[in-house]
Amino acid sequence: MSTIRIMAETIAGPDGDPLPGVITSMYDLQKAGFTFLTGTLPQHITTLLHNEGIVIAGPEIEDVSEEYPVIEKDGNQLILRMMDQTQGFDNWNELALRLISPPRSGSVKRDTRETHISVELNLDGSGQFSCQTGLGFFDHMLEQIARHGEIDLHILCDGDLHVDEHHTVEDVALALGTALDQAFGDRRGIERYGFVLPMDESRATVALDLSGRPYLVFEAAFGRDKVGDLPTEMVKHFFYSLAMNLRATLHFEVKGENDHHMIEACFKGFAKCLKAAKLRTGYGIPSSKGVL
Repeated sequence: MSTIRIMAETIAGPDGDPLPGVITSMYDLQKAGFTFLTGTLPQHITTLLHNEGIVIAGPEIEDVSEEYPVIEKDGNQLILRMMDQTQGFDNWNELALRLISPPRSGSVKRDTRETHISVELNLDGSGQFSCQTGLGFFDHMLEQIARHGEIDLHILCDGDLHVDEHHTVEDVALALGTALDQAFGDRRGIERYGFVLPMDESRATVALDLSGRPYLVFEAAFGRDKVGDLPTEMVKHFFYSLAMNLRATLHFEVKGENDHHMIEACFKGFAKCLKAAKLRTGYGIPSSKGVL
């Protein structure tokens, strides 16, 4: 995954004892795929690390590329220098968590002759939401993704609604799918799969696989041409466009009598799938191929 340059003083204190949490944190980092380079360590620390199964490649630390993360010490703080960023931590546990579980966010700006769109999201958010697409019912449906998926989602879209709703709905889906794909990164450690959702008299069976292989199956029969200002034909097209740019397999089977409830069940069901699939429960890529 990455090599970390660790300065010797961040492992052992002035008294020669290992700093609190360093052994457990290095073990967890190694399990997550990180490798280590350090300066020269006291022999008893080297032996302790060896006994815990922690491999140190040092002491050729001066030969390592400056692009690798560096862990240093400044007073009582541990300092992580990574790319153009510097961040301080009070202990090894916090630092290891930052490396193993970095923030997962996505940001997309999409400008065409038909739409101007900005999407920003945080997969590990709390459901904060703001949206303005010019289509009230569509905004309401997008809110379900944020609230029930527990992601922070902010969308702005200025589309050619004087033509019709198609470009706005399609391009928002494309931008949202791209932002989600950004946030998931290499999809390491995620659950990958996920959900069935009832909505009053309606039921949406939604299945999601963050497989890297985009595909959509959508089975629903709507009785109305529009719900609010959203054409019902655009619901399937929204999820098709989303699946293509998210690189995900999506299956929907929707039954009911009220088109509003049926569509809302689709969006809530997708959100619940996303919430389940985004959970990080391990360190590896959830595929026998080693890549998603």
